[in-house]
Amino acid sequence: MSTETIIIERTLLRGRLDKFLCEKFPATSRGTFQRLIEASAILVNGQPVKPTHHPRARETIEIRWPEIQPAEARPEAMPLDILFEDTDLLVLNKPPGLVVHPAAGHATGTLVNALLHHCAGQLSGIGGVARPGIVHRLDKDTSGCLVVAKNDATHLALSAQFASRKVEKIYHAIVCGALSKREGSIQAAIARHAVQRKKMSVVTRGGREALTTYRVIESLAGAMLVEARIYTGRTHQIRVHFEHLGHPLVGDAIYGERANRRLIELVDYEAPRQMLHARRLAFVHPRSTKSLAVEAPRPEDFEETLRMLRS
Repeated sequence: MSTETIIIERTLLRGRLDKFLCEKFPATSRGTFQRLIEASAILVNGQPVKPTHHPRARETIEIRWPEIQPAEARPEAMPLDILFEDTDLLVLNKPPGLVVHPAAGHATGTLVNALLHHCAGQLSGIGGVARPGIVHRLDKDTSGCLVVAKNDATHLALSAQFASRKVEKIYHAIVCGALSKREGSIQAAIARHAVQRKKMSVVTRGGREALTTYRVIESLAGAMLVEARIYTGRTHQIRVHFEHLGHPLVGDAIYGERANRRLIELVDYEAPRQMLHARRLAFVHPRSTKSLAVEAPRPEDFEETLRMLRS
């Protein structure tokens, strides 16, 4: 990791830090700078800030450039549960535990490695060499529907549908405790946690708007099976929103450690991961312009947790 220091010469009251850095380093994308800022790899006067921070005269910006990763992921023969596929895209049922794209500590064995082998080079290049074909992502321990673009036109069209909230995204989740309402909505802005930078949290100021609706499918021992629909795509949105309600996901060690300890004491069973599954994905196929809806069956560990909480 290399470090670079910049001293601001004049105040930019209407400028943003991420935009300023883009102008300073035109070879680096604004999205990259936003990710570095959110990861506290860019500090202002030694303190973490937001991408919207206004640079002021005599401030010191410290950039900690990450280590250069290999340019391209390598194809790997791995089994994929394909739910739909044609010449433009595919929708797969991602198993729990599978990392979507290569990153620090996960250079191989990712979904991208498997896609490079399965699609034999026919993937969109918009996501760059590290994320070919990846339009959206699921957390490592979240299972279910994930769409992949095989060409740039499809990638752009799908990204536009996600951005305009025209994609139907329905999840099944098991939450701790008993929700007071059988159905409801959670509208609460989400931002990076002020202290624990790898976590997200609900905030009253700033943050990005986020909306989740839910309905209870089944009451269980010390928990509930719910169907949740997200209208925005914030990082960890469902996990953060249900923690905000006081009912974190079963098996979620990051957002629900205390509630899960109580549940384990109650039922003498510990879920292997956060119980979150992307059940259904529906969108307009970019080429045919017809609606396409795909559903993924819940994986065995999810069903096993349900069986244990029913008994």
